[in-house]
Amino acid sequence: MTNHSETTGPSENGDFTDGPQPVGGSAHDTQITLRTPAELADALPYLLGYRPEDSMVLVALHDRGGRGRFGGRARLGIPAHPDDWESAARQLAQGLTTGSERRGSRPERMVAYVCQEPSPGETGRDVMRRLAPLAQLLRTECGRLDVPVIEALCVSQGRFWSYCCPADECCPPDGAPMGLPGTSVLAAAATYAGIQVRGTLRELRARLQPWESGAVPEQEAALDRAGMSLVPRILHDDSRAKVAEETLALAEELTKRYASAIPVSGIHQADLRDDALLCHDEAALLILGLQDRTTRDRAAAWMEGDKAAPVLRLWRALARRCVGSYHEHAAAPLTLAGWVAWSTGDDLEAREALAMALGADPDYLFARLLHHACNEGLDPESIRRCLRGERTENGPAGGARDVGATAPADPRGAHDPSAAPGSGRRRARPDGRPDPRRPRADGTRPASAGAGRGRTRPGSPGHDDGARVRAAEKTDPRGGRTGREDTPVRKGHSESDR
Repeated sequence: MTNHSETTGPSENGDFTDGPQPVGGSAHDTQITLRTPAELADALPYLLGYRPEDSMVLVALHDRGGRGRFGGRARLGIPAHPDDWESAARQLAQGLTTGSERRGSRPERMVAYVCQEPSPGETGRDVMRRLAPLAQLLRTECGRLDVPVIEALCVSQGRFWSYCCPADECCPPDGAPMGLPGTSVLAAAATYAGIQVRGTLRELRARLQPWESGAVPEQEAALDRAGMSLVPRILHDDSRAKVAEETLALAEELTKRYASAIPVSGIHQADLRDDALLCHDEAALLILGLQDRTTRDRAAAWMEGDKAAPVLRLWRALARRCVGSYHEHAAAPLTLAGWVAWSTGDDLEAREALAMALGADPDYLFARLLHHACNEGLDPESIRRCLRGERTENGPAGGARDVGATAPADPRGAHDPSAAPGSGRRRARPDGRPDPRRPRADGTRPASAGAGRGRTRPGSPGHDDGARVRAAEKTDPRGGRTGREDTPVRKGHSESDR
Protein backbone atom coordinates (compact mmCIF):
# COMPACT_ATOMS: atom_id res chain seq x y z
CA MET A 1 0.00 0.00 0.00
CA THR A 2 1.54 3.28 -1.05
CA ASN A 3 1.28 6.20 1.29
CA HIS A 4 -0.51 9.02 -0.47
CA SER A 5 -0.86 11.86 1.94
CA GLU A 6 -3.49 14.52 1.50
CA THR A 7 -4.24 17.79 3.18
CA THR A 8 -6.10 17.73 6.47
CA GLY A 9 -9.15 19.91 7.03
CA PRO A 10 -10.10 20.26 10.66
CA SER A 11 -13.15 21.94 12.01
CA GLU A 12 -13.86 22.49 15.67
CA ASN A 13 -13.97 18.82 16.47
CA GLY A 14 -13.89 17.27 13.06
CA ASP A 15 -11.15 17.00 10.47
CA PHE A 16 -11.81 16.28 6.82
CA THR A 17 -8.95 15.51 4.46
CA ASP A 18 -9.15 15.76 0.70
CA GLY A 19 -7.10 16.80 -2.30
CA PRO A 20 -4.12 14.65 -3.30
CA GLN A 21 -0.71 15.89 -2.24
CA PRO A 22 1.86 13.07 -2.02
CA VAL A 23 4.36 12.92 0.81
CA GLY A 24 7.77 14.09 -0.27
CA GLY A 25 6.79 15.56 -3.63
CA SER A 26 5.27 13.82 -6.61
CA ALA A 27 3.39 10.54 -6.48
CA HIS A 28 6.50 8.76 -7.77
CA ASP A 29 8.93 10.06 -5.17
CA THR A 30 8.29 8.02 -2.04
CA GLN A 31 6.40 4.74 -1.84
CA ILE A 32 5.94 3.04 1.53
CA THR A 33 4.32 -0.40 1.69
CA LEU A 34 2.23 -1.06 4.81
CA ARG A 35 1.20 -4.69 5.29
CA THR A 36 0.33 -5.28 8.95
CA PRO A 37 -1.99 -3.76 11.57
CA ALA A 38 1.11 -2.59 13.44
CA GLU A 39 2.30 -0.61 10.43
CA LEU A 40 -1.16 0.88 9.93
CA ALA A 41 -1.29 1.90 13.59
CA ASP A 42 2.15 3.54 13.42
CA ALA A 43 1.15 5.36 10.23
CA LEU A 44 -1.81 7.23 11.73
CA PRO A 45 0.07 10.33 13.01
CA TYR A 46 1.76 10.70 9.63
CA LEU A 47 -1.53 10.42 7.79
CA LEU A 48 -3.07 13.22 9.89
CA GLY A 49 0.04 15.29 10.65
CA TYR A 50 -0.56 15.10 14.42
CA ARG A 51 -1.29 12.53 17.11
CA PRO A 52 -5.07 12.23 17.49
CA GLU A 53 -6.66 12.13 20.93
CA ASP A 54 -10.21 11.08 21.78
CA SER A 55 -10.87 10.59 18.07
CA MET A 56 -12.60 8.37 15.55
CA VAL A 57 -10.79 8.38 12.21
CA LEU A 58 -11.51 6.98 8.77
CA VAL A 59 -8.86 6.71 6.05
CA ALA A 60 -9.97 6.09 2.46
CA LEU A 61 -8.13 3.63 0.24
CA HIS A 62 -8.06 3.75 -3.56
CA ASP A 63 -6.99 1.10 -6.04
CA ARG A 64 -4.87 2.79 -8.69
CA GLY A 65 -3.31 0.50 -11.24
CA GLY A 66 -3.45 -2.49 -8.92
CA ARG A 67 -1.70 -0.59 -6.12
CA GLY A 68 -3.53 0.62 -3.04
CA ARG A 69 -3.14 4.27 -2.12
CA PHE A 70 -4.30 6.26 0.86
CA GLY A 71 -6.91 8.83 -0.01
CA GLY A 72 -8.85 11.29 2.11
CA ARG A 73 -8.91 11.19 5.89
CA ALA A 74 -11.69 12.27 8.25
CA ARG A 75 -11.71 12.65 12.03
CA LEU A 76 -14.37 13.41 14.61
CA GLY A 77 -14.17 13.61 18.36
CA ILE A 78 -15.74 10.62 20.06
CA PRO A 79 -19.12 11.68 21.45
CA ALA A 80 -19.28 11.44 25.23
CA HIS A 81 -22.58 9.54 25.18
CA PRO A 82 -22.77 6.19 23.34
CA ASP A 83 -26.28 7.09 22.13
CA ASP A 84 -24.62 9.61 19.80
CA TRP A 85 -22.11 7.16 18.33
CA GLU A 86 -24.31 5.92 15.50
CA SER A 87 -25.06 9.39 14.10
CA ALA A 88 -21.41 10.42 14.48
CA ALA A 89 -20.22 7.29 12.66
CA ARG A 90 -22.73 7.93 9.87
CA GLN A 91 -21.63 11.57 9.59
CA LEU A 92 -17.97 10.56 9.39
CA ALA A 93 -18.51 7.84 6.77
CA GLN A 94 -20.81 9.93 4.60
CA GLY A 95 -18.65 13.04 4.89
CA LEU A 96 -15.49 11.29 3.71
CA THR A 97 -17.22 9.27 0.99
CA THR A 98 -19.16 12.18 -0.52
CA GLY A 99 -16.12 14.45 -0.25
CA SER A 100 -14.05 11.94 -2.18
CA GLU A 101 -16.82 11.50 -4.77
CA ARG A 102 -17.02 15.25 -5.24
CA ARG A 103 -13.37 15.14 -6.27
CA GLY A 104 -13.99 12.28 -8.66
CA SER A 105 -12.40 9.47 -6.68
CA ARG A 106 -14.78 7.29 -4.66
CA PRO A 107 -12.91 5.14 -2.10
CA GLU A 108 -12.89 1.40 -2.60
CA ARG A 109 -12.08 0.54 1.02
CA MET A 110 -11.53 2.14 4.42
CA VAL A 111 -9.32 1.78 7.47
CA ALA A 112 -10.98 2.79 10.75
CA TYR A 113 -9.35 3.94 13.98
CA VAL A 114 -10.69 4.75 17.44
CA CYS A 115 -8.22 6.52 19.73
CA GLN A 116 -8.76 7.34 23.39
CA GLU A 117 -6.71 7.32 26.56
CA PRO A 118 -8.01 5.40 29.59
CA SER A 119 -10.10 7.12 32.22
CA PRO A 120 -9.00 6.78 35.86
CA GLY A 121 -9.27 3.14 36.82
CA GLU A 122 -9.32 1.92 33.21
CA THR A 123 -6.71 0.09 31.20
CA GLY A 124 -6.05 0.28 27.49
CA ARG A 125 -7.77 -3.09 27.09
CA ASP A 126 -10.85 -1.70 28.87
CA VAL A 127 -10.90 1.17 26.36
CA MET A 128 -10.66 -1.29 23.48
CA ARG A 129 -13.64 -3.26 24.77
CA ARG A 130 -15.69 -0.15 25.53
CA LEU A 131 -15.11 1.31 22.06
CA ALA A 132 -15.74 -1.97 20.20
CA PRO A 133 -19.39 -0.98 19.46
CA LEU A 134 -18.19 2.32 17.99
CA ALA A 135 -15.71 0.53 15.74
CA GLN A 136 -18.50 -1.79 14.63
CA LEU A 137 -20.75 1.19 13.86
CA LEU A 138 -17.99 2.65 11.66
CA ARG A 139 -17.78 -0.64 9.80
CA THR A 140 -21.57 -0.82 9.45
CA GLU A 141 -21.96 2.76 8.18
CA CYS A 142 -19.15 2.32 5.65
CA GLY A 143 -20.74 -0.96 4.58
CA ARG A 144 -24.04 0.83 3.93
CA LEU A 145 -22.13 2.96 1.44
CA ASP A 146 -20.57 -0.14 -0.19
CA VAL A 147 -17.13 0.82 1.07
CA PRO A 148 -15.90 -2.05 3.25
CA VAL A 149 -13.61 -1.46 6.23
CA ILE A 150 -10.65 -3.82 5.82
CA GLU A 151 -9.07 -3.00 9.17
CA ALA A 152 -10.36 -1.40 12.39
CA LEU A 153 -7.87 -0.49 15.10
CA CYS A 154 -8.04 0.84 18.64
CA VAL A 155 -5.10 2.92 19.88
CA SER A 156 -4.81 3.54 23.62
CA GLN A 157 -2.09 3.85 26.25
CA GLY A 158 0.72 3.31 23.76
CA ARG A 159 -0.74 0.04 22.47
CA PHE A 160 -3.04 -1.01 19.65
CA TRP A 161 -5.67 -3.70 19.11
CA SER A 162 -7.21 -4.96 15.89
CA TYR A 163 -10.95 -5.58 15.77
CA CYS A 164 -10.51 -7.58 12.54
CA CYS A 165 -7.42 -9.75 13.03
CA PRO A 166 -8.02 -12.99 15.00
CA ALA A 167 -4.33 -13.99 15.12
CA ASP A 168 -2.85 -13.70 18.61
CA GLU A 169 0.67 -13.75 17.16
CA CYS A 170 0.34 -10.27 15.65
CA CYS A 171 -2.66 -8.92 17.59
CA PRO A 172 -2.57 -10.35 21.13
CA PRO A 173 -5.53 -9.87 23.52
CA ASP A 174 -3.54 -7.45 25.68
CA GLY A 175 -2.63 -5.38 22.66
CA ALA A 176 0.67 -4.83 20.93
CA PRO A 177 2.98 -1.93 21.74
CA MET A 178 3.11 0.93 19.29
CA GLY A 179 6.48 1.54 17.70
CA LEU A 180 8.64 4.19 19.30
CA PRO A 181 7.94 7.58 17.69
CA GLY A 182 10.19 8.17 14.71
CA THR A 183 11.41 4.59 14.36
CA SER A 184 9.09 3.21 11.65
CA VAL A 185 9.89 3.05 7.94
CA LEU A 186 7.18 5.63 7.35
CA ALA A 187 8.74 7.91 9.98
CA ALA A 188 12.10 7.68 8.21
CA ALA A 189 10.50 8.47 4.85
CA ALA A 190 8.59 11.41 6.33
CA THR A 191 11.74 12.77 7.96
CA TYR A 192 13.60 12.46 4.66
CA ALA A 193 10.77 14.37 2.97
CA GLY A 194 10.96 17.12 5.60
CA ILE A 195 7.58 16.27 7.13
CA GLN A 196 7.13 16.63 10.87
CA VAL A 197 4.40 15.19 13.05
CA ARG A 198 3.09 17.69 15.56
CA GLY A 199 2.16 16.71 19.07
CA THR A 200 -1.57 16.67 19.69
CA LEU A 201 -4.20 19.14 18.56
CA ARG A 202 -4.52 20.14 22.20
CA GLU A 203 -0.89 21.28 22.20
CA LEU A 204 -1.30 23.15 18.91
CA ARG A 205 -4.42 24.95 20.08
CA ALA A 206 -2.79 25.89 23.37
CA ARG A 207 -0.57 28.29 21.42
CA LEU A 208 -3.64 30.18 20.25
CA GLN A 209 -5.94 30.10 23.26
CA PRO A 210 -6.47 33.06 25.63
CA TRP A 211 -4.40 33.27 28.76
CA GLU A 212 -5.64 31.72 31.98
CA SER A 213 -3.13 33.29 34.31
CA GLY A 214 -2.84 35.99 36.91
CA ALA A 215 -2.06 38.51 34.16
CA VAL A 216 -5.62 38.32 32.77
CA PRO A 217 -7.06 41.23 34.84
CA GLU A 218 -4.25 43.56 33.75
CA GLN A 219 -4.69 42.68 30.09
CA GLU A 220 -8.46 43.07 30.27
CA ALA A 221 -8.06 46.46 31.93
CA ALA A 222 -5.70 47.52 29.12
CA LEU A 223 -8.29 46.40 26.56
CA ASP A 224 -10.93 48.46 28.37
CA ARG A 225 -8.69 51.54 28.18
CA ALA A 226 -7.90 50.97 24.51
CA GLY A 227 -11.58 50.51 23.73
CA MET A 228 -12.51 53.81 25.33
CA SER A 229 -9.93 55.67 23.26
CA LEU A 230 -9.92 53.79 19.94
CA VAL A 231 -13.52 52.76 19.26
CA PRO A 232 -14.88 56.32 18.88
CA ARG A 233 -11.95 57.19 16.60
CA ILE A 234 -12.46 54.11 14.42
CA LEU A 235 -16.17 54.85 14.09
CA HIS A 236 -15.48 58.43 12.98
CA ASP A 237 -14.54 58.92 9.33
CA ASP A 238 -12.10 61.74 10.04
CA SER A 239 -9.92 59.71 12.41
CA ARG A 240 -10.36 56.15 11.14
CA ALA A 241 -7.50 56.30 8.66
CA LYS A 242 -5.18 57.74 11.32
CA VAL A 243 -5.96 54.85 13.67
CA ALA A 244 -5.21 52.41 10.85
CA GLU A 245 -1.81 53.99 10.26
CA GLU A 246 -1.00 53.93 13.98
CA THR A 247 -2.06 50.28 14.26
CA LEU A 248 0.01 49.18 11.28
CA ALA A 249 3.03 51.19 12.41
CA LEU A 250 2.89 49.53 15.85
CA ALA A 251 2.52 46.12 14.23
CA GLU A 252 5.56 46.84 12.04
CA GLU A 253 7.61 47.87 15.08
CA LEU A 254 6.63 44.73 16.99
CA THR A 255 7.35 42.50 14.00
CA LYS A 256 10.89 43.86 13.92
CA ARG A 257 11.16 43.32 17.67
CA TYR A 258 10.10 39.69 17.27
CA ALA A 259 12.45 39.15 14.34
CA SER A 260 15.45 40.36 16.37
CA ALA A 261 14.61 38.37 19.52
CA ILE A 262 17.12 35.79 20.71
CA PRO A 263 15.94 32.28 19.71
CA VAL A 264 14.99 29.84 22.46
CA SER A 265 14.43 26.09 22.31
CA GLY A 266 11.02 24.55 22.83
CA ILE A 267 7.61 25.73 21.64
CA HIS A 268 6.35 26.63 25.10
CA GLN A 269 9.46 28.60 25.96
CA ALA A 270 9.29 30.41 22.61
CA ASP A 271 5.70 31.46 23.28
CA LEU A 272 6.62 32.70 26.76
CA ARG A 273 9.44 34.75 25.24
CA ASP A 274 7.03 36.25 22.67
CA ASP A 275 4.54 37.12 25.41
CA ALA A 276 7.27 38.92 27.34
CA LEU A 277 8.13 41.01 24.26
CA LEU A 278 4.61 42.45 24.14
CA CYS A 279 3.25 44.74 26.86
CA HIS A 280 -0.43 44.88 27.79
CA ASP A 281 -1.13 48.29 26.27
CA GLU A 282 0.59 47.44 22.98
CA ALA A 283 -1.44 44.23 22.70
CA ALA A 284 -4.67 46.07 23.48
CA LEU A 285 -4.07 48.77 20.86
CA LEU A 286 -3.33 46.18 18.20
CA ILE A 287 -6.26 43.93 19.08
CA LEU A 288 -8.71 46.83 18.94
CA GLY A 289 -7.11 48.37 15.86
CA LEU A 290 -7.33 45.11 13.92
CA GLN A 291 -11.09 44.98 14.47
CA ASP A 292 -11.33 47.43 11.58
CA ARG A 293 -11.55 45.21 8.53
CA THR A 294 -9.59 47.52 6.23
CA THR A 295 -6.70 47.62 8.70
CA ARG A 296 -6.85 43.86 9.05
CA ASP A 297 -6.78 43.41 5.27
CA ARG A 298 -3.69 45.55 4.99
CA ALA A 299 -2.00 43.51 7.74
CA ALA A 300 -2.93 40.36 5.82
CA ALA A 301 -0.41 41.37 3.15
CA TRP A 302 2.41 40.39 5.55
CA MET A 303 2.22 36.69 4.75
CA GLU A 304 5.50 35.82 3.04
CA GLY A 305 9.20 36.55 2.94
CA ASP A 306 11.22 37.41 6.02
CA LYS A 307 8.23 39.02 7.70
CA ALA A 308 6.00 35.92 7.68
CA ALA A 309 7.59 34.06 10.63
CA PRO A 310 7.75 36.95 13.13
CA VAL A 311 4.33 38.27 12.16
CA LEU A 312 2.80 34.81 12.69
CA ARG A 313 4.30 34.83 16.19
CA LEU A 314 2.77 38.26 16.75
CA TRP A 315 -0.71 37.17 15.64
CA ARG A 316 -0.48 34.13 17.94
CA ALA A 317 0.56 36.34 20.86
CA LEU A 318 -2.36 38.71 20.21
CA ALA A 319 -4.80 35.80 20.12
CA ARG A 320 -3.54 34.74 23.55
CA ARG A 321 -4.24 38.26 24.85
CA CYS A 322 -7.96 38.22 23.90
CA VAL A 323 -8.95 37.39 27.45
CA GLY A 324 -12.16 37.53 29.42
CA SER A 325 -15.00 39.41 27.76
CA TYR A 326 -12.74 40.11 24.76
CA HIS A 327 -12.71 36.46 23.64
CA GLU A 328 -14.61 37.29 20.45
CA HIS A 329 -12.02 39.85 19.45
CA ALA A 330 -9.61 36.95 18.87
CA ALA A 331 -11.34 36.28 15.52
CA ALA A 332 -9.14 38.92 13.83
CA PRO A 333 -5.66 37.78 15.01
CA LEU A 334 -6.65 34.11 14.70
CA THR A 335 -7.77 34.65 11.11
CA LEU A 336 -4.53 36.48 10.33
CA ALA A 337 -2.53 33.65 11.95
CA GLY A 338 -4.46 31.10 9.90
CA TRP A 339 -3.90 33.04 6.70
CA VAL A 340 -0.14 33.38 7.27
CA ALA A 341 0.15 29.69 8.17
CA TRP A 342 -1.82 28.62 5.08
CA SER A 343 0.11 31.00 2.86
CA THR A 344 3.42 29.55 4.07
CA GLY A 345 2.33 25.93 3.60
CA ASP A 346 1.30 24.97 7.14
CA ASP A 347 -2.21 23.73 6.43
CA LEU A 348 -2.64 22.10 9.83
CA GLU A 349 -2.11 25.25 11.89
CA ALA A 350 -4.05 27.23 9.31
CA ARG A 351 -7.16 25.10 9.70
CA GLU A 352 -6.91 25.02 13.48
CA ALA A 353 -6.49 28.80 13.72
CA LEU A 354 -9.36 29.46 11.31
CA ALA A 355 -11.62 26.96 13.11
CA MET A 356 -10.81 28.70 16.41
CA ALA A 357 -11.58 32.06 14.82
CA LEU A 358 -15.01 30.72 13.88
CA GLY A 359 -15.38 29.41 17.40
CA ALA A 360 -14.73 32.93 18.71
CA ASP A 361 -17.13 34.48 16.20
CA PRO A 362 -19.15 32.14 13.94
CA ASP A 363 -20.18 35.14 11.80
CA TYR A 364 -16.61 36.21 10.97
CA LEU A 365 -16.91 35.84 7.22
CA PHE A 366 -13.24 36.33 6.34
CA ALA A 367 -12.35 33.33 8.53
CA ARG A 368 -15.25 31.33 7.11
CA LEU A 369 -14.19 31.94 3.51
CA LEU A 370 -10.55 31.10 4.19
CA HIS A 371 -11.50 28.02 6.20
CA HIS A 372 -13.71 26.79 3.36
CA ALA A 373 -11.02 27.44 0.75
CA CYS A 374 -8.40 25.67 2.86
CA ASN A 375 -10.70 22.69 3.37
CA GLU A 376 -11.34 22.55 -0.37
CA GLY A 377 -7.61 22.30 -1.02
CA LEU A 378 -7.53 25.51 -3.07
CA ASP A 379 -4.23 27.18 -3.82
CA PRO A 380 -3.71 30.37 -1.74
CA GLU A 381 -1.54 31.83 -4.53
CA SER A 382 -4.46 33.67 -6.14
CA ILE A 383 -5.11 35.53 -2.88
CA ARG A 384 -1.39 36.16 -2.40
CA ARG A 385 -1.19 37.74 -5.87
CA CYS A 386 -4.00 40.10 -4.97
CA LEU A 387 -2.28 41.14 -1.74
CA ARG A 388 1.10 41.49 -3.45
CA GLY A 389 -0.47 43.87 -5.94
CA GLU A 390 -1.91 45.99 -3.16
CA ARG A 391 1.41 46.01 -1.29
CA THR A 392 3.40 46.99 -4.40
CA GLU A 393 1.01 49.77 -5.31
CA ASN A 394 0.66 51.27 -1.84
CA GLY A 395 3.98 50.57 -0.15
CA PRO A 396 5.16 48.09 2.48
CA ALA A 397 2.41 48.87 4.95
CA GLY A 398 -0.31 48.64 2.34
CA GLY A 399 -2.58 51.39 1.16
CA ALA A 400 -5.91 52.69 2.28
CA ARG A 401 -7.77 50.75 -0.38
CA ASP A 402 -9.59 47.58 0.64
CA VAL A 403 -8.18 44.34 -0.74
CA GLY A 404 -11.64 43.67 -2.09
CA ALA A 405 -11.23 46.41 -4.67
CA THR A 406 -9.69 43.85 -7.00
CA ALA A 407 -12.67 41.50 -6.75
CA PRO A 408 -16.40 41.98 -7.37
CA ALA A 409 -17.94 43.57 -4.29
CA ASP A 410 -21.25 41.82 -4.80
CA PRO A 411 -21.56 38.20 -6.03
CA ARG A 412 -24.60 39.21 -8.05
CA GLY A 413 -22.45 41.64 -10.03
CA ALA A 414 -23.41 45.01 -8.56
CA HIS A 415 -21.03 46.99 -6.38
CA ASP A 416 -22.62 48.43 -3.26
CA PRO A 417 -20.84 51.66 -2.32
CA SER A 418 -22.44 51.57 1.11
CA ALA A 419 -20.23 48.60 1.93
CA ALA A 420 -17.07 50.68 1.66
CA PRO A 421 -15.46 51.43 5.00
CA GLY A 422 -15.89 54.99 6.02
CA SER A 423 -18.62 55.64 3.44
CA GLY A 424 -20.92 56.99 6.13
CA ARG A 425 -23.82 54.90 4.80
CA ARG A 426 -25.29 51.89 6.50
CA ARG A 427 -25.38 48.64 4.60
CA ALA A 428 -28.90 47.43 4.01
CA ARG A 429 -30.09 43.96 4.80
CA PRO A 430 -31.56 41.81 2.03
CA ASP A 431 -35.01 42.93 3.19
CA GLY A 432 -34.02 46.56 2.72
CA ARG A 433 -33.73 47.44 6.39
CA PRO A 434 -30.42 48.89 7.63
CA ASP A 435 -28.07 46.53 9.40
CA PRO A 436 -27.92 47.53 13.08
CA ARG A 437 -24.34 46.31 13.29
CA ARG A 438 -23.15 49.11 10.97
CA PRO A 439 -22.48 52.61 12.33
CA ARG A 440 -24.91 55.36 11.52
CA ALA A 441 -24.08 58.13 9.09
CA ASP A 442 -22.92 60.35 11.94
CA GLY A 443 -20.41 57.72 13.03
CA THR A 444 -22.39 56.58 16.07
CA ARG A 445 -23.68 53.10 16.70
CA PRO A 446 -27.12 51.96 17.88
CA ALA A 447 -27.40 51.88 21.66
CA SER A 448 -27.75 48.10 21.71
CA ALA A 449 -24.38 47.63 20.06
CA GLY A 450 -22.32 48.52 23.12
CA ALA A 451 -19.03 50.38 23.22
CA GLY A 452 -16.14 47.99 22.98
CA ARG A 453 -16.74 44.83 24.97
CA GLY A 454 -18.49 41.52 24.45
CA ARG A 455 -19.78 41.13 20.90
CA THR A 456 -19.10 44.72 19.82
CA ARG A 457 -16.26 45.38 17.40
CA PRO A 458 -15.77 48.69 15.64
CA GLY A 459 -16.80 48.79 12.03
CA SER A 460 -18.37 45.31 12.21
CA PRO A 461 -15.40 43.59 10.60
CA GLY A 462 -16.03 40.12 9.37
CA HIS A 463 -19.62 40.87 8.32
CA ASP A 464 -18.68 42.41 5.01
CA ASP A 465 -15.64 40.51 3.84
CA GLY A 466 -16.82 38.43 0.90
CA ALA A 467 -15.52 40.86 -1.71
CA ARG A 468 -11.92 40.26 -0.76
CA VAL A 469 -11.69 36.57 -1.44
CA ARG A 470 -14.78 35.29 -3.26
CA ALA A 471 -13.30 35.55 -6.73
CA ALA A 472 -10.02 33.93 -5.73
CA GLU A 473 -11.58 31.16 -3.64
CA LYS A 474 -14.54 30.34 -5.91
CA THR A 475 -16.89 30.32 -2.96
CA ASP A 476 -20.64 30.03 -3.16
CA PRO A 477 -22.24 33.36 -4.18
CA ARG A 478 -24.69 33.01 -1.34
CA GLY A 479 -21.92 33.86 1.11
CA GLY A 480 -19.28 31.17 0.99
CA ARG A 481 -21.25 28.62 3.03
CA THR A 482 -20.76 25.69 0.71
CA GLY A 483 -20.23 22.22 2.05
CA ARG A 484 -20.06 20.71 5.48
CA GLU A 485 -16.37 21.44 5.92
CA ASP A 486 -17.07 25.15 5.89
CA THR A 487 -18.96 24.98 9.19
CA PRO A 488 -17.32 23.70 12.37
CA VAL A 489 -18.73 20.36 13.47
CA ARG A 490 -20.18 20.82 16.92
CA LYS A 491 -21.54 17.34 17.57
CA GLY A 492 -19.60 15.08 19.87
CA HIS A 493 -16.64 15.69 22.09
CA SER A 494 -12.97 16.04 21.41
CA GLU A 495 -9.83 17.66 22.68
CA SER A 496 -10.97 20.89 21.02
CA ASP A 497 -13.94 21.34 23.38
CA ARG A 498 -13.29 24.33 25.57
